[in-house]
Amino acid sequence: MFDNLTEKFESVFKKLRGHGRLTEENIQEALREVRLVLLEADVNFKVVKDFVAAVRERAVGQEVLKSLTPAQQVIKIVREELGRLMGEGGDNALDLAARPPVALMLCGLQGAGKTTTCGKLALRLRKEKRTPLLVPADIYRPAAIEQLKTVGRQIGMEVYDSKPDQDPVDICRQARRYAELNGFDTIILDTAGRLHVDTELMEELVRIKTAVAPQEILLVADAMTGQDAVNVAESFNAQLDLTGVILTKLDGDARGGAALSIRAVTGKPIKLVGMGEKLDALEPFHPDRMAQRILGMGDVLTLIEKAQETVNKDEAVAMEKRLRKEGFTLENFRDQLQSIKKMGSMESILKLIPGAGKALKQMEGKTLPDKELKKIEAIINSMTPQERRDHRLIKGSRRLRIARGSGTTVQDVNQLIKRFTEAQKMMKKVQQLGPKGLKGLLGRGGGLPF
Repeated sequence: MFDNLTEKFESVFKKLRGHGRLTEENIQEALREVRLVLLEADVNFKVVKDFVAAVRERAVGQEVLKSLTPAQQVIKIVREELGRLMGEGGDNALDLAARPPVALMLCGLQGAGKTTTCGKLALRLRKEKRTPLLVPADIYRPAAIEQLKTVGRQIGMEVYDSKPDQDPVDICRQARRYAELNGFDTIILDTAGRLHVDTELMEELVRIKTAVAPQEILLVADAMTGQDAVNVAESFNAQLDLTGVILTKLDGDARGGAALSIRAVTGKPIKLVGMGEKLDALEPFHPDRMAQRILGMGDVLTLIEKAQETVNKDEAVAMEKRLRKEGFTLENFRDQLQSIKKMGSMESILKLIPGAGKALKQMEGKTLPDKELKKIEAIINSMTPQERRDHRLIKGSRRLRIARGSGTTVQDVNQLIKRFTEAQKMMKKVQQLGPKGLKGLLGRGGGLPF
């Protein structure tokens, strides 16, 4: 989402680094460009004004101008102020500490992805050992109740059996009672939306809030709508006193204005962000990490967390035993590829690695990483079990058979075996380090060796 913003920030900072010594004048020039970058990204005008003033106040201090690396100091200040702008230091976690069942009320306009987000949130809470109940309280949109039931079936989660002829307030009140009697510790209320904010919608939402007293009132806002999302957040907050915001479609081709403006304009934190269409693509929002991503610094902590969520500890132990017994084989490598695929697309993973964004940009028009991995997996799957365990068996005629079976060329097969042989040598060196070296590699999610 922030690719364009990142590119423009990098251009500004490149000019800044080009100055041997920083002065107030060239800092002011850089900040003028930063101001334009943010305005082009559809960030609220007042937010941009306050942000630039805060950076200027810190950047023109003697501590920066006299430092050995003044340009890096200014970049550090911009990163810190971006994090502060998006809510760094505040409490962005969901409040689930109340007496169960804890009610989470999701509201927002039609088309923001509210119903799908209910499913994503339920799936996330189940991973945290909670037992949520999904509650369809939108009786107006055709098939809205059935849509949530479909989502519930996809993730194996119970959905309260509401009917279109019921009052939404009664649905939420009765669902709460049902949750108490049946051992659910969380209820997620999927309320009605409209194409725009209106009095009737707000009155209904206020009645639900009064009847159920939700612990969290979360606005689901579409990041693709930029400043419109901020205006919608202001309207809902004025009536409902929101506790936070869930931004959807943050992986889309938006300019970033909503993510950078909502906290400053409404005073309410962004708690979660939707990073894709899949039901597991909902992440906690970390302002400091997002600031690093925007400035092209990657996000290693999120990458580590993704790996820890994906790689089962028992599987990692079993993998270690196989590596010790058999050595590093193409079969092991295929298993690693499958683990990495669970973490998301290679493009999304690479964007979390510092400096990898530039490499991705240079690859435009070339074979994308995901396509390359699919090709590698197809080649390995076309081998016999014996060949996967001992690549030395793969001679000329066998390479031709593997290429035909995988829809690739003999050259592709040769290249894979060559790169695998080099990786195998590296793995032998790691094994020579003993248990610590091998566990260190597996602890990072069984990382790709080449």
